[in-house]
Amino acid sequence: MAIPKTLKEKANKAMGISTEDARITKTYLFVAFMALLVGGLLGLLQGLNRAGLLELPSWLNYYQVLTAHGLLLVLVLTAFFTIGYFYAALSHTLGGLLPIVRKMAWIGFGLKIVGFVFAVIPILRGNASVMYTFYPPMAASPWFYIGLALIVVGVWMCAFGAFIQVANWRKNNKGKHVPILSFFATGVFILLFFGSLPVAIEVIVMIIPWSFGWVKTINVMVARTLFWAFGHTLVNIWYLTAVSAWYVIVPKIIGGKRWSDLLTRIVIIALVIMNITGGFHHQIIDPGISASVKFMHVFMSLAIGFPSLMTAWAMFAVFERTARKNGGKGLVGWYKKMPWGDVRFLAPFIAMLAFIPAGAGGIVQSTNQLNQVVHNTMWVVGHFHLTLGMSVVMTFFGISYWLVPYVSKRVLTPAINKLGVIQTIIWTVGMIIMSGSMHTVGLLGSPRRTSYTTYGDNATALGWDPYLLMLAVGGTLLIIGVLLQVYAVINMMFFAPKGETEFPIAEEEEGASKTPYWTERWGLWIVIMLIFVGMAYVIPLTEFIVNAPPGSPPFKTW
Repeated sequence: MAIPKTLKEKANKAMGISTEDARITKTYLFVAFMALLVGGLLGLLQGLNRAGLLELPSWLNYYQVLTAHGLLLVLVLTAFFTIGYFYAALSHTLGGLLPIVRKMAWIGFGLKIVGFVFAVIPILRGNASVMYTFYPPMAASPWFYIGLALIVVGVWMCAFGAFIQVANWRKNNKGKHVPILSFFATGVFILLFFGSLPVAIEVIVMIIPWSFGWVKTINVMVARTLFWAFGHTLVNIWYLTAVSAWYVIVPKIIGGKRWSDLLTRIVIIALVIMNITGGFHHQIIDPGISASVKFMHVFMSLAIGFPSLMTAWAMFAVFERTARKNGGKGLVGWYKKMPWGDVRFLAPFIAMLAFIPAGAGGIVQSTNQLNQVVHNTMWVVGHFHLTLGMSVVMTFFGISYWLVPYVSKRVLTPAINKLGVIQTIIWTVGMIIMSGSMHTVGLLGSPRRTSYTTYGDNATALGWDPYLLMLAVGGTLLIIGVLLQVYAVINMMFFAPKGETEFPIAEEEEGASKTPYWTERWGLWIVIMLIFVGMAYVIPLTEFIVNAPPGSPPFKTW
């Protein structure tokens, strides 16, 4: 059985992705970029309103816009892009998707779309302005939560499809290492499944019965804790998806080799094991959580910095080696040999650079004393836009310039590449202005998640106005970037010249040491991950339940 499978893999790589597999990725990517378009427009409305430049109509309040913006960009864009990207990777590296896996991908797609419709209708009707974190005791329409639950089940369907695909490959290729991109996909889908279990419990077991009125009160502390066990993991799922392109795709784009396969797999394993346990650093100001528990979670949050530092070292080593091989000279002069005019490199490279201040900001928010200064201020929103809006989304943009042509059997033209470079520059400038303004005005005390107000012409609040104006300027540049990016994707998907585009996967360096097979023991890594999760959450959750505070009835604050 292994021989035909090998032939199938070779044929798949030589002839490109099958039409059935390409259709899955193409559809997922189309939805992702439509979410970017609508979510970006809503973001512009938010920015203009927050700067005091736009009065929203009575039928569309700031918190409706904020909730929809978060849902579209934090859930829809990231989930659909991640699944579309990794399903293309599974198809390419594992010899084509199995029929059952294709079916699961389409069922998952349908569940997520139906769930999104269920969630967005209450938002439009003004019955779900609870923002994407939907903290109780604010209560939305029950159908909003049912929609979120369907989205999660749709994600699970795709996760189990990926597990079936990888398990089938391993069965037919005993003793071999899973190809590196499929190894990344395995780690990401493990995190997607286990990370979303807490929020599924929160929504299905606690919030839906409460929002329907079947139970009178809800344990707010348990709900918040379950949400952030998921929310913290979600951020690092995006990060791991971006890192997969940094390690595997970008070296091929620049004509280099992939850095240590063993180091890459250790980074993936470390991120999977340590991720879920950092959730309490988002609750570092919350009452009812002991200092010892908070310190443990802070340690786990900061521990993720180690694989990040390993990644930074590995990537810049690849850049320097490749540039010197191409004739680069001097201590730093080799940078001139990098392909700065290739958007497939430029966008993810800027994304990597952005992660330096983004990661530093994360350390600030994970540190108790520093977090006291910035908690629930605009600083947090600026940090979020650096991590998601630059490090993750700009990597997604860079991926799109080869992945969309690849699945569409078209080519990236010089004109679209040039447009992509312009879009990357506009996006970078816009995000620096907007995120920089958010960080600064946050340090001055401006709160997050608040529509424009001068608090009765308070002098402190009036001092925020210049920074909020710059926020609006950055947001305006970003919507230009959104329009250019969506135009480029539609062009590459439907109008670019027909042709074959390579799926760029870098090879290992010559003479690289052999990767030990213990890296493939996912059962062991999952058990260790669950032990860490138990250490982090069993005691505090037990405390919240046994010594429960008075529960809260639902409130509608808008």
